[in-house]
Amino acid sequence: MLPPRIAKSSAVGEITAKYAIVGAGFTGLAAARRLSELDPTADIVVLEATTVGEGSSARNSGFISPSDITGGLGQGEIDQAEARNRYGTEGFDWLVALIERYGIDCDLHRSGRIKAAATENGEKSVRASLDVVRTLNIPHMMLDRDLMRERIGTSYYRCGLFTEEGYLVQPASLIRGLADALPANVLLFEGSPVRELEKAEKWRLHTADACITADYVIMAANASIKNFGYLRDRLVTIYTYAAITRSMAPADAARLGSMASWGLLSAHRLGTTVRRVGADRLMVRSLCSYERGMASERAHSALLTRFRRRYPDLAHVDFEYAWGGTTALTMNGAPFWGRIDDQLFASAGCNGAGVVKGTVLGKKLAEHIVGQPVEADLARAYGTPNWIAPEPFRSLGFHVVSTFERRKAGLES
Repeated sequence: MLPPRIAKSSAVGEITAKYAIVGAGFTGLAAARRLSELDPTADIVVLEATTVGEGSSARNSGFISPSDITGGLGQGEIDQAEARNRYGTEGFDWLVALIERYGIDCDLHRSGRIKAAATENGEKSVRASLDVVRTLNIPHMMLDRDLMRERIGTSYYRCGLFTEEGYLVQPASLIRGLADALPANVLLFEGSPVRELEKAEKWRLHTADACITADYVIMAANASIKNFGYLRDRLVTIYTYAAITRSMAPADAARLGSMASWGLLSAHRLGTTVRRVGADRLMVRSLCSYERGMASERAHSALLTRFRRRYPDLAHVDFEYAWGGTTALTMNGAPFWGRIDDQLFASAGCNGAGVVKGTVLGKKLAEHIVGQPVEADLARAYGTPNWIAPEPFRSLGFHVVSTFERRKAGLES
């Protein structure tokens, strides 16, 4: 949906830098920018395997929020949620400041956020979240079926929890803009996948046409970190899928509810995400497959079924775009953050919420590397990822759990 972008050149020859960052997503670009602020005379290299704006940072649903409403009501859980929200606010505010400073045209706007339920179990989850937002003093409104229909144009959902602290963005425009506004001492190379990583006196990163020598390396390539032998017992790769309808005729667009912009998240973690894109389109994000993608025809058909189930009056509307992408999950939803080897650091496993979380964790990782003390509550805020069993137990466990969760999700999917 965007005009073509002219990519930066690939890495060629012998390159020396103080810091090398693998991955030009939200985490990698945040780390590069913060390192530039803290160490302005250092040479910083960012290596992107493909083209900025073609990876997961651009392929997501474009939800951004400074607040997290997951968790329970125990004092420890509330303390953790408050700490997460402090970091979320820091990351969000930094992004907004960069968007304003560089005039990044990414359609960032406040839409609110709806956590919606189509089933009885989903409604229980929504009402549990209602108790959390009340405790955290987050502005909100509970929507019954009639209000849901009035606001988003469908009677599919039993109820929804609307919270004001929700934003939507064109994620591809945002990540492109951040990449094109990097400081002068940051060199971005695109089309430069790292094929080998070795440690001699310093770290050496090999691409097809270059060798980069660096004192410090940050791995910000999410699940691809496993290809280098790290975090294999913490991360799994998940493929997920999305589609956007064609522009609707005015009569059809009028059926999308009274809210000019809205984003809906499911009460179940394997449920379907829906958002309004502009005045006359809907996006549907759903499905997941473990470690490998599913056939595009199957994904397209399943997404269309989910769209038509929610909007039967728009069954004649087809998709214009459909695509897939990857994300990295951890067993308990906690990201990995920190040192993985001598002068080698990583941040990975944002579990599908990487725009703000990846930004703040990349920023904090840079601060940690240059010697700033890490806040005591950072680990408490995000936790640490649990160990994951090796193959074949991992695959077996994933398929058992995902089958159970899909059945549990029911009409939330």
